[in-house]
Amino acid sequence: MSTEPEEAAPRELPPTATSAAEMQEPPIRRMPFAWFWPLLVGAAAAFVLRIAFSGLPGQRFSAMLGSFIYLAPAVCGAVTVYMAERIERRGWGYYIWAPWVATALFVVGTLLVYIEGMICAIVIVPMFAFMGSLGGLAMGLVCRVTNWPRPALYSFAVLPLLLGAIEPQLPNPELISKTSRTVFIAAPAERVWHELNDVRDIRPTEVGDAWAYRIGVPMPVAAVTEQTPEGRVRKVQWQKNVHFDEIVTDWQPLQRVEWRYRFSPDSFPAGALDDHVLIGGHYFDLRDSAYTLTPREGGTELRIDVSWRVSTRFNWYADRVAHFLLGDFSEHILRFYKVRSEATAAAA
Repeated sequence: MSTEPEEAAPRELPPTATSAAEMQEPPIRRMPFAWFWPLLVGAAAAFVLRIAFSGLPGQRFSAMLGSFIYLAPAVCGAVTVYMAERIERRGWGYYIWAPWVATALFVVGTLLVYIEGMICAIVIVPMFAFMGSLGGLAMGLVCRVTNWPRPALYSFAVLPLLLGAIEPQLPNPELISKTSRTVFIAAPAERVWHELNDVRDIRPTEVGDAWAYRIGVPMPVAAVTEQTPEGRVRKVQWQKNVHFDEIVTDWQPLQRVEWRYRFSPDSFPAGALDDHVLIGGHYFDLRDSAYTLTPREGGTELRIDVSWRVSTRFNWYADRVAHFLLGDFSEHILRFYKVRSEATAAAA
């Protein structure tokens, strides 16, 4: 029997901290500003659609078609969420607010390259934000419950192009609306009537706080009623060399004056208004306006009635915008006539 010590069996050493760390997966390296890239790609996708939708009003691929107004921001939101989900899982809140930022970037981009004007951009941003969120939520749902987000995204992106080619063949809806406002003026009807039919040298400070003028609509400069061979015509001048006629259709001295609008090809010089909101154009028109004077104790009650037409696939939205802007305009123009009439009456 050997008395030499037997060799000890090798034993595994406990893992050291270093070896445990080596067993871990290496950290994922992300691109700089990874949070921003999904927003930028979503905005770029909508921008490409805007380039495609450069058709003339009423024709194929016009930017005022419902297929663009509804689906371009939805595609923007869907692309944003898809790109973000490829990086990591996002929450439902992200599906809502990220498309807002992406559509805002898209609108800013169209302004920077002069594809859109300021009036259209400001008016359409709320609509785009809403549709962008719907697109983001839809894509977020697809990413969570299916294994085919990419085919869904491709289908989403092609849909506006398909509809943009066939939509102009369908009848265009038309909606007629009107608004009324009233103000009391501490001046006789004769003074108010004179101001209505012979107003000159309108200063921006007198009307400039109306929302229509804040977003870029040219401000009025003068409006004078003249006797012409065709009857009474109110000649109107705005800033940026805008001019048009108001053909008087009802003339009751000291009581009521009503007119319809007449626009000529040179009424709105290039750049004076956005093409999509051109007054008298394919999508929007002013029909008629009227002022009614009613004698009251100590002065005159002046009422304005304005009628307009909108012809879009999103009249439910466009008409509400028109109601807000024209209602606000009516209040400010009545205030203008009130200040002018009371000032001249006091001076007399």
